[in-house]
Amino acid sequence: RGRAMPRENGSAQQPPSLAHEPSQQKRKSPVFCTEEILRIKRASRVGSFTGDAVDFLQSGVKGELVLDDGTVMSGYSFGAATSVSGEVVFNTGMVGYPEALSDPSYRGQILVLTYPIIGNYGVPPMEQVDENGLPLFFESNSVHITALIVCDYSAEPCHWNLTMTLSAWLKKHNVPALFGLDTRALTKRIRDRGAMLGKLVFAPDT
Repeated sequence: RGRAMPRENGSAQQPPSLAHEPSQQKRKSPVFCTEEILRIKRASRVGSFTGDAVDFLQSGVKGELVLDDGTVMSGYSFGAATSVSGEVVFNTGMVGYPEALSDPSYRGQILVLTYPIIGNYGVPPMEQVDENGLPLFFESNSVHITALIVCDYSAEPCHWNLTMTLSAWLKKHNVPALFGLDTRALTKRIRDRGAMLGKLVFAPDT
């Protein structure tokens, strides 16, 4: 009981589940690219967020985050291409970016989100309120951050309650945003140095 059955040559026979080698077939990883978005748009997929994804990917607007210690980090714009400045702070939450961006305590600050994927569930409706008349999914009725920095922006969100993309929401409130930066390295720098000032700058023609 509990022993492996011996083979004819005297070696222990492995259980069938362990005897097989793992499959060598490579799985295809999902590829996110402009061509795929264009294919979806040509197929007339329902949803306003497809065009938004195409717009900012094709625009190729680049920007830079410049810190007061001279550090410069480059990224791609997915918000308003407006140069701003403010204190650089971070948030390590895995979910809840609508609440963070509408939190009045972040007013005047450049917010860095450490969780790598942001925007994947879009922005919920502002009109929904609780029994006290307060926004159900937000901390206030407006975006209070000065700018947003993320690692990877999800341009095509999917959620039953979304009304617009994060990019569209930021542009609506004239808030600049960059993606493609190493937000965890940036957070470590802020944590080690303490409060830091910074600014987002874009090319003059944007």
